[in-house]
Amino acid sequence: MAKKGNRIQVILECTEHKESGKPGTSRYITTKNKKNTTERIELKKYNSVLKRMTVHKEIK
Repeated sequence: MAKKGNRIQVILECTEHKESGKPGTSRYITTKNKKNTTERIELKKYNSVLKRMTVHKEIK
């Protein structure tokens, strides 16, 4: 049997894309260690619609 790990998959969504009013969404899938990082993560990622780096926050 495989052991259970502490790493889980999370979805990151762009915060500035919703406010811009442009269609579509910018989302990334990544993993985090739920034991070490209990709060939601924020990373700067590239948004191809806005063509610049923006803040992406973890969604549930």
